[in-house]
Amino acid sequence: MKFKTKLAGAVSGIAIFVSAGVAQAETLFWSTQAKPVEEAQAMREQVLAGQDVDYQPNDGGPWLTRLNAELQAGSGTIGVLGALHGDFSAMNPDDLVDLGDLGVGSASATFNELAKLGTDSAQYIPWMQASYIMAANKKALEHLPEGADINALTYDQLIAWAGNVQAATGDAKFGFPAGPKGLKHRFFQGYLYPSYTNGVVRTFASDEAVTAWEKMRELWAVTNPASTNFSFLQEQLLSEDVWIAFDHTSRLAQAFNERPDDFVAFPAPAGPTGRGFMPVIAGVAIPRTAPDMDAAKAVVQHLLKPETQVATLRATNFFPVVDVALPDDLPPAVQAAGDAVAKMSASADANPGLLPAGLGDKGGDFNRVFVDAFERIVLAGQDIRAVLDDQKTRLQAIMDETGAPCWAPDAPSDGACPVE
Repeated sequence: MKFKTKLAGAVSGIAIFVSAGVAQAETLFWSTQAKPVEEAQAMREQVLAGQDVDYQPNDGGPWLTRLNAELQAGSGTIGVLGALHGDFSAMNPDDLVDLGDLGVGSASATFNELAKLGTDSAQYIPWMQASYIMAANKKALEHLPEGADINALTYDQLIAWAGNVQAATGDAKFGFPAGPKGLKHRFFQGYLYPSYTNGVVRTFASDEAVTAWEKMRELWAVTNPASTNFSFLQEQLLSEDVWIAFDHTSRLAQAFNERPDDFVAFPAPAGPTGRGFMPVIAGVAIPRTAPDMDAAKAVVQHLLKPETQVATLRATNFFPVVDVALPDDLPPAVQAAGDAVAKMSASADANPGLLPAGLGDKGGDFNRVFVDAFERIVLAGQDIRAVLDDQKTRLQAIMDETGAPCWAPDAPSDGACPVE
């Protein structure tokens, strides 16, 4: 690896970040991702092997502080930025270089559009992704509704499938992570709402949201009632208390790794407004103050090569965003989940519901609004319209207090996202 011997901290506003005598790599890759020591080392030794790159991960606060200092100074040492979609969406688009001429991007047209951040240019390039998926015991496949494609299910077909399994076995075998540590709020925010309302915040109390909760009640009617205690669905898949399940890829992994021949992974179902799903999208960008644009662009192009994407998967457990055949020596859970995530994100009706952004320490309160709606509507059987109108007030207060603007699939907002 080649290093510059001259310090790049000549700008006084940046000098605090660079200790005297520390050599700087040709291209500084400043990232909020792959921060654990093992992952960072794997990034350097496997993903970026042979590249003139200094990979430096950091927490969000220091990452943004240094970046803002360089942008304010008008010059700096950071060549490439690695961060989540929400980090980039909070930036001024003028501070990022248009990467549309690089000839690289995600296999998902939806992701590539999101990366424009509402502009006409590629503000960042999708880099890697994680998500939540569906999984099933292969015993359940014979009970699929006639004509249903497991890789392109609708919510109605999922409900019918779970009903068929219940009729055949005498037990409700759809599993939902409704336990105390379950990720049920992400299902509502990233899957149910985008699939039925094409929004999350704006559409929270809409007529379409009423329909969504009616559909959730139908699904719950064929759900294992013990799901209120389920938090990691891999356990119930292995015990066969559940034959069909929704959960985060990491919370299904044990089932696939222990009994890979018994289970299948597949995309989440679709509703009237698309196949809602919640991707955790990380991207790479180049700040306008990058010292060597050509070198920085070469790093971005390297990261999107199929072989580099596989190396990134091994290093971080984040899945590729490009079309790539996964090697046979990957753990079974990675192969199964990777295939499902790829099909889901590249589907023609993909409608991602992104992670909430801009909420600060109010993220838990935001999640609670959706959890309380579930408990009141589905578990307690309260009137849907009355519950949504009541919860709407709480949600709007959170948005007003934080000033958080809307995120996809909600339409952009000037200022706090409104609950319409």
